[in-house]
Order: sequence, then C-alpha cells, then structure tokens
Amino acid sequence: MKKSVITSGLMFFVLIFTAVSVQAHYGMIIPSDNMFMQNDDRTVHIIASFSHPFEGHGMELVNPNVFAVRANGQTQDLLGTLKQTKVMDHTAWTTDYKIKRPGVYMFYMEPEPYWEPAEDCFIIHYTKTVVTAFGDDEGWDQEIGLKTEIVPLSKPFAQYAGNVFQGIVKLDGKAVPYAEVEVEYYNEDGKAQAPTDYMVTQTIKADAYGVFTYAAPKAGWWGFAALNEADFTLKADGQDKGVELGAVIWVKFETWTTK
Repeated sequence: MKKSVITSGLMFFVLIFTAVSVQAHYGMIIPSDNMFMQNDDRTVHIIASFSHPFEGHGMELVNPNVFAVRANGQTQDLLGTLKQTKVMDHTAWTTDYKIKRPGVYMFYMEPEPYWEPAEDCFIIHYTKTVVTAFGDDEGWDQEIGLKTEIVPLSKPFAQYAGNVFQGIVKLDGKAVPYAEVEVEYYNEDGKAQAPTDYMVTQTIKADAYGVFTYAAPKAGWWGFAALNEADFTLKADGQDKGVELGAVIWVKFETWTTK
C-alpha cells in the first residue's frame, strides 16, 4: 500500500511539473521595423522562425508551404526569396523586401505540419505580422483569408506599451466563441525574467463573439496565438493524429518617451 501511495504521489508530481513546464509554441515573423516613414530605409528585413520566444528555445522550421505578402489589394509570393538562417540555434528563414509604395503590408506564412511528440499531435501555425509604410495605414483590419486567423480590432502597429490590443479569432472565416489565446513576449535579449513558470505564457479567452483583449505591460514584440483543433487528422507512424491549428499575430508595442 505504501509503495502504491508513493508511486501515485510521484506520478502526480510529474504531471503537475509537466503541466507547469510545458512551453507554448509560436510561429514567428519578425520584421526589422513595422512602421516606415518617408526618410527611412525602404528595405524591411524579415525573419521567420518557430520557437518558445520567452525562454529562447528554438525549433526547426522547414521551408514553409506558403510565405507571402498582401498589400494594396495584391498578393506576392515570397517563398522563392527565402534564405536559410539560424534563430535560437535552429533552422529559420529570412528575406529582404523592398517597399516601393505607401500602404499596409501583411506578411504571412503557412508552415509544414510540425510533429510534437510531447503533445501527441501535429502543429500548424498560420502566422502573420503587419507593416505600415509612408503614411498610408488603411486596411490594417482586413482579412488575408487564412485557414485560421486573428483579425485585429486595434492597429497591429503604433501601439504603446500598456495600450489595449484586441482581435477576433476566426476559423474557416467564422468567429470562434471563447477561443483560447496564448500570449507571450519575445524575450530577444534574454533579460526579462518571469516570476514563475506560470507567467512565461499568459492565457486569455475570447468572448462569445471571438473577441479577445490584452494590454501588453512591456515594450517589444508580443505574440498572440489562438489555438483550435483541426477538423482533420494527419498520419504519424501509420496512426491518425490530431492537428493543432494556431492563428498567430505578432504586434510590436513601443516605449512611451518624453523630452
């Protein structure tokens, strides 16, 4: 009996430790800047990766299925421009994009399905970020039409730290009531410290209309990932496995400064 109690206790401890230690996965598209003014360099340097952004743990991102930009009513395929690089010691991709005219530029990718043994499922994160250029900021709330997507209700740029960011979680073009949204800070320099493991990834829920709200406490890049289960499965070792669909958007919050 005592051995059984000890074994059960150990299993409980392992389950609790695992639950606390599980890290959130994020597709990432981080541009060199997300607001270009008239006198700025007109080339945006973009890095696409897959990682645990707060703790700085990278994962392999194979060449995506889709990497493109949507701007001024047109879509441009950028897949052929990608060059392999390293982010957090793992395979990532980079490209330089020349901005030729004012407008809002939505960069997005659909990656290959990623098999995650720890969760016994595949992960596909439809990831995007929004860049505005030369005074034209119309159309920042438009949908790209991804399988799953966060459609911003607040500008996904020109945000101060502490501002409220809102978005609608959509799946197959329809709002997802009470969708779960994971929020994480890109701890690029490694200086940010979470008080506990519970604070590495924050989790919020959308309302009945699929709308979520979050106020970023610190300047920098923040990732919002709305997670839903796909209505299809993929094979792993000959068995059907579930697929986690993530709608991810990256938003940069700026520091409030005064003279």
